[in-house]
Amino acid sequence: MKRLLVRFALVAAAFALVAGCATQGDDAVSQGGGGEFTFVSPGGQTRLFYPPEQRGRVSGMSGESLLEPNKQIGLDDFKDKVVVLNIWGSWCGPCRSEADDLQAVQDKTAAQGVQVLGINVRDSQTAAADFNRDRKLTYPSIFDPSGRTLLALRQFPRSTVPATIVLDRQHRVAAVFLTEMLESELLPEVQKVAAEQS
Repeated sequence: MKRLLVRFALVAAAFALVAGCATQGDDAVSQGGGGEFTFVSPGGQTRLFYPPEQRGRVSGMSGESLLEPNKQIGLDDFKDKVVVLNIWGSWCGPCRSEADDLQAVQDKTAAQGVQVLGINVRDSQTAAADFNRDRKLTYPSIFDPSGRTLLALRQFPRSTVPATIVLDRQHRVAAVFLTEMLESELLPEVQKVAAEQS
């Protein structure tokens, strides 16, 4: 009986890993207040917003460029820009749906100093690059199959895909979306952060 329960638990755990793109049980939110950004449980919320005095900074985030292997890209490449981090995989249905919306946000806010930066996880380079090219995405992505880049988002649940994190010009977390985002939902939030005084 004990062996059967162990097998059941292992099968259930394996199913949980492959079922769907996001694991909402791992939802996370930040604790900021001026220091480094750290995630804590948000109690099931999937859309979180932080006023400037409660924002924590993200630093040291970089990795290999998806479309330019052997080239490193990261937050330091986008100093004084609002950065919209999007965690995605070509295998993820909601990620396929929101890619055009993210490109639209990039196109409509680039002149305001906004940069979308993808973080591709749990993927093959070929599949991810094809995904990018097929959708004619112009914003860069970090290729990070192991999810190591996400260590800069301390305690961020690596199983939550898609996820979008809006960083202000000081690269502090202004908003976290642990769900698929449409242009109509994301664009006004990004524009608000872009309009903030430094």
